[in-house]
Amino acid sequence: MPRGYTEDTLVQETTAEYLKNQLGWESVYAFNNEDFGPSSLLGRLSKREVVLTRYLRRALADLNPGLPDEAYDHAVRQLAETATTQSMVVTNRELYNLVRDGVRVRYTNDQGERKAKRLKVIDFAEPTKNHFLCVRELWVHGPSIIDGPISSAS
Repeated sequence: MPRGYTEDTLVQETTAEYLKNQLGWESVYAFNNEDFGPSSLLGRLSKREVVLTRYLRRALADLNPGLPDEAYDHAVRQLAETATTQSMVVTNRELYNLVRDGVRVRYTNDQGERKAKRLKVIDFAEPTKNHFLCVRELWVHGPSIIDGPISSAS
């Protein structure tokens, strides 16, 4: 019996298969398939988390090896936390700059010295060093800009 022509089969599944088979991306289907916790499908603790910090932290460590955990943790915090007092335009511009230019962190090295470094988030020079992930149907709960909390049928 044919599955029919749905948004999933015509757009999402087709695109995810292309990204995986032709470009080597990882593909995850999360619709009602996601549990929560550090070892869960995507590593999110709740539906309120938008940034997939497990993948982000791994990328930061891969692209900037040899630093103490505090450096990676500091970078993840800067990229995942948003100030609720500023506009979305300002927040998006700041995050774009961090992704493009790197995240500046301070840490203590093995000799006890305070150091500062800019951590690369994406390797633009060698794109194959990056991890690309396609996530289909990711539920996110949070405040709506217009009318309060976002509701979903999950």
